[in-house]
Amino acid sequence: MSASRSLLQRELDDSSSDDDDYLILSVAQIVETYSNAKGRHGGSVPGHKVIYRDREGGHERMFQDYLADDPTYGPHLFHRRYRMTRELFLYIMNVVESHDDYFVQKRSAANVLGLIFFPKVTAIFRMLTYGVPADATDEYIRIDESTAVESLRRFIAAVVDIFEDEYLRYPNEADTARLLALGEKNGFPGMLGSIDCMH
Repeated sequence: MSASRSLLQRELDDSSSDDDDYLILSVAQIVETYSNAKGRHGGSVPGHKVIYRDREGGHERMFQDYLADDPTYGPHLFHRRYRMTRELFLYIMNVVESHDDYFVQKRSAANVLGLIFFPKVTAIFRMLTYGVPADATDEYIRIDESTAVESLRRFIAAVVDIFEDEYLRYPNEADTARLLALGEKNGFPGMLGSIDCMH
């Protein structure tokens, strides 16, 4: 996490855009909030009421909605709701699952089969994409707030570990040349680092 924070801090120091600062601060706050929550999760809570969520039925519905061969919501709606293609989503899901065994389905001490990664990662993307609170994901995704928060914290750590060297860094000369060529091809010569294409 310290490497991601230092990258965010360097970006804040170098950035001249208030919008960029806001976005970077938002990501930094998410990382810090869920990093500080580490160690607080787990164990029995006296007086805690267990809610039967029908996780298996919920997972089957979610799978049919988005991941089946003939899904209820096709590629266009998948992209709209997850803000990425299904192929990219599955790639990220698979590499994160193989990186951190927290996301691998296991049995609990009570021999209850735990969640698979798809509902966890769906809750994560809903929180990141739409800014919804963790407990707002429960009705459709069928996981409680503490699981959603812990999943988000571990997902962020895994993404930083896996993708930091390739994507969470300053662009090098090859990146700059590729981005300038891409901009020129699309009719925006010299356009680099301008998200709104106004500079």
